[in-house]
Amino acid sequence: MRSIHGIASLVIIGLLGTLSGTTAASPLADAFTQAWQRQPAVAGLVERERAAASRIAAADAWTAQPPSVELGWRGDRFNRNQGAGEQDYGLVLPLWLPGERRGSQALAAAEQEALAGQTAALRLQVAQAVRDAWWAWQLARNERELMVARLDAARRLRDDVARRFAAGDLSRADLNQAEGALAQGQFAEAEAQAAEAMARLRLETLTGQPAAAGNVEAEQLPQEAPGMHPVLRELSGRGEVARRNVDLARAQGRANPELAIATRRERATGDEAMAQTWAVGVRIPLSAGPRQDARIAMANAEAVEAGLAYERERERLDGEAAAWALQVQAGRSQLAAAEQRARVAGDNRRFYDKSFRLGETDLPTRLRIEAEAQEAERALGRARIALARMISQWRQSLGLLPE
Repeated sequence: MRSIHGIASLVIIGLLGTLSGTTAASPLADAFTQAWQRQPAVAGLVERERAAASRIAAADAWTAQPPSVELGWRGDRFNRNQGAGEQDYGLVLPLWLPGERRGSQALAAAEQEALAGQTAALRLQVAQAVRDAWWAWQLARNERELMVARLDAARRLRDDVARRFAAGDLSRADLNQAEGALAQGQFAEAEAQAAEAMARLRLETLTGQPAAAGNVEAEQLPQEAPGMHPVLRELSGRGEVARRNVDLARAQGRANPELAIATRRERATGDEAMAQTWAVGVRIPLSAGPRQDARIAMANAEAVEAGLAYERERERLDGEAAAWALQVQAGRSQLAAAEQRARVAGDNRRFYDKSFRLGETDLPTRLRIEAEAQEAERALGRARIALARMISQWRQSLGLLPE
């Protein structure tokens, strides 16, 4: 049975196929790459991977711990000084317990996969931060550009009214209204300029690079079912590590036995030749008892918690992906309505502008129509960015990075 977000993916892909981008890296993808390279975790990732590889190599070793060498000497040089002496040389080999080596290998492999899952989840977290900052900046840019256009329109209208006032066609009240509209446009433009600068700063703080201006482009819609979500992969890795810890803890019911191989060279007096003997011994520790039980219980608790966390997160991600898919569908309808509204408002603006110039429409009506047209353009820009952001968040909910 297909998951909810999988079915929603097919539906929305059919509805929004025209919004799919190209395979070339987008400015958003470039911003994500720059932000990821600045993450402190990236600097230590190579060493973490090397540590994981070293744990695998240690689990593949023939002994549970590195062998040790024992050296000893005994003589009568400081009392009788008759040449008596003993020299001991030994090699101690810590042995694997039954099933311990296999369990250690499985745990090391699980830890390596868990590290990959943690890295993937961290990349997705960075992608979320970049997406939030990116679309906030795009919205602020759109607002600033609209306010600049609004200010230009108010300035042209004020100049027109000023000329007609000088010619005696319009009153001082009309000129004051035009001046007020210009002042309002100047205030709004300055406010939008400051907001855009702050939004750009937040993005540049993440990327460490100047924000690249360009047209607003929606991310490419997913064309196939994605693999395991990075968050689920991280939780799955944690669960697998916990389960492998349980298996290893059960195998390690006692300290590691040790195999000792030793030789002794000795003589009773200095006139005698050295006699050499050999010895082989095994040290077998007793059971760890309650300490071992406590370790197994803690490992079991972590395994249970990780399994439940995986199931809850999977349910949440499925619901979130389905919700964003529906949001994208609604955003497309909103964009179509905003486009229609902008077309009507633009036609009205051109009609009333001509009527005002011919003296058939008063200035308050002209200002009202201009405000309606500007608001329609603003709503259209917001709808475009909102739809692009919804697509971006839909991809985020599916665990897909910017591309």
